Amino acid sequence: MLLTIDVGNTHTVLGLFDGEDIVEHWRISTDARRTADELAVLLQGLMGMHPLLGEELGDGIDGIAICATVPSVLHELREVTRRYYGDVPAVLVEPGVKTGVPILTDNPKEVGADRIINAVAAVELYGGPAIVVDFGTATTFDAVSARGEYVGGVIAPGIEISVEALGVKGAQLRKIEVARPRSVIGKNTVEAMQAGIVYGFAGQVDGVVGRMARELADDPEDVTVIATGGLAPMVLGESSVIDEHQPWLTLIGLRLVYERNVARL
Repeated sequence: MLLTIDVGNTHTVLGLFDGEDIVEHWRISTDARRTADELAVLLQGLMGMHPLLGEELGDGIDGIAICATVPSVLHELREVTRRYYGDVPAVLVEPGVKTGVPILTDNPKEVGADRIINAVAAVELYGGPAIVVDFGTATTFDAVSARGEYVGGVIAPGIEISVEALGVKGAQLRKIEVARPRSVIGKNTVEAMQAGIVYGFAGQVDGVVGRMARELADDPEDVTVIATGGLAPMVLGESSVIDEHQPWLTLIGLRLVYERNVARL
């Protein structure tokens, strides 16, 4: 069994693979203050409930693949793999790790590991050209060429950041549940804010993707647009450009990178 861990700024998603199939997954909050020992206890609590794994930490785990956008958490997870999974091959995505996807940006080292991992999975599953839209703390748009190269992207404030900013900066506004309203024209303040978020982000996706697709390919219709991230379902039904929804895109990319690197360990 392969344990994959995708550490985002707000949430951490864990996936358990049996071969190519994801058989279990968990979502927890990302807390940069957690120590390696606390993370180990958390992992033991989650995986101890799974029938295919043993009660002891590490039982049944044959490999680990990790990517993180929070350096302090990556440091602690590195310690977790050393102390509690010492005999298990582990791949932590960082400069020098083989991904199979050339990074054609001004400074490849500054591109988030999760964005590269998404590109790896997009190339494997759908080929290029492709655009990955990841609805996380930030909404990121990442472009993959027809030759499977990562060529750059767009970073915009995410849905939750926007909701929080409205509640904090708007004198008569408050934080709301992110949900689809009854109609575009809100009949009350909450529905008006929900409409602005849901339909505003759908319009943003359609506009940004359309411009990127025209730069990425001679025929924009050749570009496959893949949505991922925890908040993607909020926009899927309202966007006209999304072709595929793959909620486990990053975890699949981690599995692929593990397979491409484990023989080198």
